[in-house]
Amino acid sequence: MCVRRAMVEADLEGLNVTEFCRQHGVSRWFFYNLRRRFRAVGEEALSPRPRIAKRIANRISATVEEAIVALRKELDDGGWDAGAGSIHSRLEAKLSPGTPLPSEATIWRVLTRRGFITPQPKKAPKHSRRSFAAERANECWQIDDTEWHLAGGERVKIINLLDDCTRLLVASVAVLTVNNANVLAVFCQAAQRWGWPARFLSDNAKPFRYGLARALAPLGIGAGHSRPYHPQTCGKVERLHQPLKKFLAAQPRAATLEELQTQLDIFADYYNQRRPHRSEAAPQVIEEPAAHPMLTAELGHV
Repeated sequence: MCVRRAMVEADLEGLNVTEFCRQHGVSRWFFYNLRRRFRAVGEEALSPRPRIAKRIANRISATVEEAIVALRKELDDGGWDAGAGSIHSRLEAKLSPGTPLPSEATIWRVLTRRGFITPQPKKAPKHSRRSFAAERANECWQIDDTEWHLAGGERVKIINLLDDCTRLLVASVAVLTVNNANVLAVFCQAAQRWGWPARFLSDNAKPFRYGLARALAPLGIGAGHSRPYHPQTCGKVERLHQPLKKFLAAQPRAATLEELQTQLDIFADYYNQRRPHRSEAAPQVIEEPAAHPMLTAELGHV
């Protein structure tokens, strides 16, 4: 305060302003600006002004923040994906006309501040020099199965097929058990709708690595598999199991395979059509290859 007082009361006659500012660690601009403010507002100019910004660019109103929280709870209760991207894609419909739509980063910060998200920096994806994503739709499908239980406690399986490039869920089918016949049937049913892929990728389960690969080889469809205990190779379809089971857990427990299949169809429609996707590519239906007699033979006796 003494330095500020000295600046506003200093007699400029004979004062070396540059040297004065150097000695007191202030700029010439601050020196003259403080004197101007003192002449304008008096003693108030001697008190340091708050440095906090009057308006923070990414600060949103309480109304918008509450809309974000309400949408998060709504999606969570329904078993749907409730990340910042999903909330961002639906938030505009919840806001009044003319209200600016916050970015995904702002939504993430709101969810973190309100305790819905716990940041886990150690789980951030590590960038690799090698890309594991297919460049085109139907270049590669990933296939895997996951376990689920019906209302009576019966254990069943869900076979999932995911396009490696577009992340399109090409098939999600409930079966009693995973064997060569139903794996091939699910694959062929998906191919009839989306076209045949150039190859598929799976773990080391025998119906995938051997039965399916052997049945599709005559059609020129390649097969690849992950190393043992290395699920990251099929990480896209493995990751699908988490939102799928979150959705199923939020629904009434299915009593039969048919009821479970209905729930899977609802999830697939949401996952493909309404959930925001990072990839803008769309799967292209390629020309279906001519039926091969060995394919029918394999389906008949496996």
